Amino acid sequence: MKKSDFHYHLPPELIAQAPLPERSASRMLVVPPGDAPLVDAQVRELGDWLHPGDLLVFNDTRVIPARLFGQKDTGGRVEILIERLLPGNEARAQVGASKPPKPGGRIALDAGGEAQVLGRDGEFYHLRFQVDGALESWLLEAGRLPLPPYIRREPGRDDAERYQTVFAREIGAVAAPTAGLHFDDALLATLRGRGVAFGHVTLHVGAGTFQPVREDDLHAHRMHSEWLNVGAGLVAQVRRTREAGGRVVAVGTTVVRALESAMRDGELHPFAGETRIFIFPGYRIRSVDALLTNFHLPESTLLMLVSAFAGRARILAAYAHAVRERYRFFSYGDAMLLFPQP
Repeated sequence: MKKSDFHYHLPPELIAQAPLPERSASRMLVVPPGDAPLVDAQVRELGDWLHPGDLLVFNDTRVIPARLFGQKDTGGRVEILIERLLPGNEARAQVGASKPPKPGGRIALDAGGEAQVLGRDGEFYHLRFQVDGALESWLLEAGRLPLPPYIRREPGRDDAERYQTVFAREIGAVAAPTAGLHFDDALLATLRGRGVAFGHVTLHVGAGTFQPVREDDLHAHRMHSEWLNVGAGLVAQVRRTREAGGRVVAVGTTVVRALESAMRDGELHPFAGETRIFIFPGYRIRSVDALLTNFHLPESTLLMLVSAFAGRARILAAYAHAVRERYRFFSYGDAMLLFPQP
């Protein structure tokens, strides 16, 4: 498998630049197993494809306002995107500047306070912040929402609410688990009324999710690290669902990454910690029976993950259909409901 095996043509105008007025108004391309025809549907019709007793698993991570601006002590302007909060008001971050900052350098922050550069690990910097109070609380007031790089506008007032899921509660992500953005209270109530159960994992999506695959040989690619928690309660829910004949349906690729990282000897176990799992065709996903996901970037690790689940040829055919039918792509775009290959 090569990176180039996952290329597709996407007209730029199909990249969604803003959310629809209603979360559940997005379109949903249903990709049944085998050679069954694709179905053009709506997210609010999701219940038509689920059964009583099925379990929807959501990622309850919450996006932090992780984007900051400042000026180096040598005078150059700096943009900071925090990737991971660390103890002691420290953070792992991407730093954009005309010249890379050096260890020991200081950055005066536009929002007040400063950041000291402690060191560098590859594309990320280790920073210590001197700000009023705990860094996490300070960011809620001083930071700016880090919209994905393919959204070519500054965040607006609505993004603070729409770039969070309605069930977000565990602070720590710098990008939203975007499949979850399609759910509103009305849709959740409808699904609950149909006998669909809900469960949650936490995976804090990092800035590395937007980093391109640079190696054409996929076996040479090193995945970014993300923190996750699959709790004992969710593991028990999954076990009860399967024993009763229900299906486990992941809402988003982050849920798949979390659950697969918690698999041991073919069984799901509680797990909290880091994962670098890289899922691409050849890997068999066993933790979920269906997947609701958005459309992903060409040659991205997320496109490779969904190809491992539903089949590369099947996915690329579905993407070609979505382009012809003018679906909206990426974070604020439309959804796909995927079922695995037989």
